[in-house]
Amino acid sequence: MRHFLSFLKSKTFLIQLGLAVVAVVLIGYGILKWLKSSTNHGEFVEVPDFSKMSVIEMRKAVEDAGLRYQVLDSSNYNPEYPRFSILEQDPPAGNKVKSNRKIYFTVNPSGYKKVTVPDIIQVTQRNATSMLRAVGLDVQRVTYIDELGKDMVYQMKHKGKYLKPGDKIPKTSKIELICGNGTVPAKARIQADSQ
Repeated sequence: MRHFLSFLKSKTFLIQLGLAVVAVVLIGYGILKWLKSSTNHGEFVEVPDFSKMSVIEMRKAVEDAGLRYQVLDSSNYNPEYPRFSILEQDPPAGNKVKSNRKIYFTVNPSGYKKVTVPDIIQVTQRNATSMLRAVGLDVQRVTYIDELGKDMVYQMKHKGKYLKPGDKIPKTSKIELICGNGTVPAKARIQADSQ
């Protein structure tokens, strides 16, 4: 133990210790300088506002800003934005990011997604309206025909064409309901009279 303590006090050990400290400081300084230059320390790019840009315009703007991008699909159509335009971006516009940072975009689809028409035949108009609204459809108007079931849905139309339960139409479409007015149809009266 005495030899070890005398070695720690020796001139050789102190010189080696000093050289090791200088080497650690120089290596640390070199690594910090390298990190500062390779990570562009203190250099930022402001994220532009890409909203309502087409995908083609967005690609050019991203490249001009020195950024990268990834397009995410969207199933939520927004009629206030042009088709295939940018709905959302992450990070938002105005944020400061490093160059070559990836920006994530949500794109407006070409239209509303299609929904399945529910089975509302032989359902009251009030319940049918609720069922249609639940899937994202709306009642444009109600037409009445001579049928015994008052306010009972007998048929549906969309843009003049008859619909069947299970048909697929765009969300937010307007449906025409054809309901009974509570009157016995003339053909049913004729058949009853002939019997």
